[in-house]
Amino acid sequence: MTEMEIEAVSEVTATLVDSIAALIPQLSSSAAAPRKGGLQRVVGSSATALLIAKADDIVKGMLTLAVFHVPTGARAIIEDVVVDERHRGQGIAAALVQNALARAEAAGARTVDLTSRPSREAANRLYRKLGFEQRETNVYRFSFGK
Repeated sequence: MTEMEIEAVSEVTATLVDSIAALIPQLSSSAAAPRKGGLQRVVGSSATALLIAKADDIVKGMLTLAVFHVPTGARAIIEDVVVDERHRGQGIAAALVQNALARAEAAGARTVDLTSRPSREAANRLYRKLGFEQRETNVYRFSFGK
């Protein structure tokens, strides 16, 4: 097997769209797979980076890093972390998150936040192992169109 690479997507290809479409159902049962235009918006934004882990030209996992500025400083959020179930347990998620943390720090972020459902026990263990601390906070969500 070729060594795994973590890279920021710079071009959205049909192969990438198909690869991400296969990952999304493993992340969320309610989210629709993004289309090419949606992925191009993520890739084309200066505030977001779509990171993929691949080996042998096969996308094995992904995450999205958002870095943004508020009056109190630069912040970052990691979203949509998913590794193909056939490739879990190989350190792919850890490599993706560590790469995202390095990018966020280089961009001047003071903090990096992420959320994970309690049922995702392995993911929660990983985040704690990587140094994330669970915060005492309330997360609120407003949904449009419901």
